[in-house]
Amino acid sequence: MPIKTELVKLLTCFLLLCLSSSLFAQKKDPLSLILPVLENRFHVKFSYSDADIAPYRVITPNLSEQLPLILSKIEAQTALVFEKLDERYYVITRKGGEVCISLKDATTGEPVSGATVEVIGSTRATVTDSLGNFHFPNVPSDAVLHLRSMGYKTIDLPVAGWMGMPCKSLLFHPEYQRLDEVVVQQYLTTGLQKKMDGSVSISTEKFGILPGLAEPDILHTIQALPGVESINETVSNINIRGGSHDQNLILWDGIKMYQSGHFFGLISAFNPYLTRDVSVIKNGTSAQYGDGVSGTIDMHSENTVNDSFTGGAGFNLISVDAFARIPLNKKLAVHLSARRSATDFISSPTYNSYFQRVFQDSKITDIHNQEVSEDIEREEDFFFYDTSLKVLYDPNEKHKIRANATLFNNSLLYNESTVSTSESKESSLDQQNLAFGGSIESQWSDRFTSLLTGYYTRYDLDAVNYTLFTDQRLLLNNEVLESGVKLHTNYRLSNALNVSNGYQFYEVGITNTDDINIPRFRTKQKDVIRNHALFSEVNYQSPEQKTFIRAGVRLNYIGKFDKFIVEPRLNIRQKLSRYIAVEFQGETRSQVTNQVIDLQRDFLGVEKRRWILANNSDLPVTMSKQISLGINYNKRSFYTGLEGFYKTVDGITTSGQEFQNQGQFLRTSGNYTSKGLEFLINKKAGKYSTWLSYTYAINDYEFGDLDPSRFPNNLDIRHSVSFAGTYIMKNLKLALGLNWHTGKPYTRPREGNEVTERKTGNTINYNSSNSDRLPEFIRADLSSTYNFSISEKVRATLGIAILNVLNKENTLDIYYRLENDQSTEVQQVENLSLGITPNMTFRVFF
Repeated sequence: MPIKTELVKLLTCFLLLCLSSSLFAQKKDPLSLILPVLENRFHVKFSYSDADIAPYRVITPNLSEQLPLILSKIEAQTALVFEKLDERYYVITRKGGEVCISLKDATTGEPVSGATVEVIGSTRATVTDSLGNFHFPNVPSDAVLHLRSMGYKTIDLPVAGWMGMPCKSLLFHPEYQRLDEVVVQQYLTTGLQKKMDGSVSISTEKFGILPGLAEPDILHTIQALPGVESINETVSNINIRGGSHDQNLILWDGIKMYQSGHFFGLISAFNPYLTRDVSVIKNGTSAQYGDGVSGTIDMHSENTVNDSFTGGAGFNLISVDAFARIPLNKKLAVHLSARRSATDFISSPTYNSYFQRVFQDSKITDIHNQEVSEDIEREEDFFFYDTSLKVLYDPNEKHKIRANATLFNNSLLYNESTVSTSESKESSLDQQNLAFGGSIESQWSDRFTSLLTGYYTRYDLDAVNYTLFTDQRLLLNNEVLESGVKLHTNYRLSNALNVSNGYQFYEVGITNTDDINIPRFRTKQKDVIRNHALFSEVNYQSPEQKTFIRAGVRLNYIGKFDKFIVEPRLNIRQKLSRYIAVEFQGETRSQVTNQVIDLQRDFLGVEKRRWILANNSDLPVTMSKQISLGINYNKRSFYTGLEGFYKTVDGITTSGQEFQNQGQFLRTSGNYTSKGLEFLINKKAGKYSTWLSYTYAINDYEFGDLDPSRFPNNLDIRHSVSFAGTYIMKNLKLALGLNWHTGKPYTRPREGNEVTERKTGNTINYNSSNSDRLPEFIRADLSSTYNFSISEKVRATLGIAILNVLNKENTLDIYYRLENDQSTEVQQVENLSLGITPNMTFRVFF
């Protein structure tokens, strides 16, 4: 028995020794070295992640064996799977189990079909079926699935807890977004879009080209829209459906702006390369907006924390500028921009044309001014600049914090000196708008979001006007201070329905100062108004986007007047068929700030308007009511629309309407009524886009204290036509356009009885107010840009633009005046439009 036991032990040790020797005799190599050998031997390609194969060493394969046998042996030694895609290509993945998931809408419980599902780090992907189901066989246990679908929040899902289980449901949460889907992808040119609510959105990043613009200019661009005019070719006098410029609510990142232009209105003050999105609203405004009885221009700067640095710089014949978006880390970024005119260094043809247009009837160039004589030498120094700063901070996925600031400035120095005595006097004009604000955007749940904003804005207009021969000095100041806060919440009841509510408070104070040294006279008036507002509205958009309804109300309380103002708002769009839709908008709005003109010679005759506040007596709160009805047809590359509107605005004053006739020195309140039709036809065909717009409007005043009490508005343009076309061929863009409209009203003196002589001062006898019309206006513009690459990361744009190509002399205004109060000779002053004005630009983007 002991002998047998010893024999068994000895035999066992011998067998184990033989087995160990056999195993150690087989050589093992890293799989990363074996795969290239197999690719060369069998003429195949393996696709894999280095991290997946790095841990494995396998027995060196016998290359005389067939490839499928070799691969099966490697699979037996590892946790890898070789999947054959075709005769040559294989993909290597980690072994895993089957994943089966059913996607359900978190709100309705309905299946989410057509969602895309990808295995991150691989080429494997699928879509959910009609029941919202998908399944992946052999998914690695550490894999992550990327699930996305339009209208829902994207999900990155680790599969570890979902493998080898029966098909389970996964809730897909709708993504919060405003119900303002784009209706027309391209409207006139690229970058202009018409939205579901009838507003027009301008994306400067995607901006194509418009006649006369070699680069984006926000406030010039909106003048291409039907119903939007500028009666004097400036961005500081934009007339939306017959309203004056001060009746527009202009917002920049939620901050109300009181200055909109440089070069006294010829250039937009807002940098287009950081101001990404602009909404132009003529009617049917959201209840969140206050003020702006005529229209709304809502601008938003870039709002994303980018991963990489981007920027640009450029120049044209007026100014130079630069901008940059600087990411400091994944959560924090800074955006900067700056622009300065070069007009005080160089005198270009563009500057000369602008200068002649702006200063043609000012103290500086007015040949009829009694202060101007051959014995006087005159010098002017003019420049402008703007700068902006925005800080973007995303502490987490649920919150966004933003802080921004901007500064605009126009500065003019005017020096007069006598040749004989060398006596000199320097007059000056400074215009500045400083604004800063901040916001916190929060997503508290899949359904509830909030936006809290606060701002401060300060506008200053200062002028010092010296009379050379009398040593008289006139000092004028107009200062506006406004600060406010707004809370806006949104709750999504379903995919189609949400409710918005909010509260807004703002305080605005306006100071006007006049100071004369000879004879000594000084007056200073300061007024302050505080406004509280509650607003609420319901938004509905059908899943098929056939129906859009936004109904809301805004309740304002003006504490100074103990006055409540209710402002209902309504906006409806209904598709009648696949290509035809009707639109209806209606609103009531109010505002307490307006611009007036005391004297046409104020502020050197260049910037004559000053801001004032309502006092609820001779300066009432301005209120408007408006309805519009339209129909449009949109099929592929063809769009046409017709819209009729009716608007009344109460609480306007004669001093706020730029009268230059018998109403110039009166201050009485009244109203105006504007009604008309807007028509647009737009055809796009590949590289071409052509459009024709026509506006017919009747705009009449009614002032009970004037005789006659009803007469045409100073901004009454009965017929307006715009025809233009653009052509884009690869990197080259061309645009040519023609603008025509009938002349505005003006008032002539009575022929043969022009002047009434009085001891207290002579006056002009006028015909009935606005009983005559200026000649028709016509202007042709063209522009062209060419884009090219300087290097892999640097792009450039070269552009040219010519305003008034035909050099047509257009009369913008005619008015009359006496040289002094004892004169019997009436002088006619004629303001002319820009002559032919070339410009060029060169920009680089990196």
